Amino acid sequence: MNQDLDKAKILLKLLRKGNWNDSYDQSEYFKRFENLDGLIKELKTIGWVILHKKPKFEAYSLSTEHKKEIIDFIEALISEVQGTIR
Repeated sequence: MNQDLDKAKILLKLLRKGNWNDSYDQSEYFKRFENLDGLIKELKTIGWVILHKKPKFEAYSLSTEHKKEIIDFIEALISEVQGTIR
């Protein structure tokens, strides 16, 4: 459950900053999460996160193809935002 909550927090951070598809955020802004590489790998495998590899950094964004699933996942795990992100 703790990993799912961390995934939801990563997704929420990207969502609040409007990081969808080609709008992305550098990986250095997510260093507070333990096992960040593993969490991103899982989110990338299910298609919710897009990994952008640039010459000097890696960055992440959300996939608009899974927008509803992403929002539902966040709202299920972080009750404070339930009903506020649609």
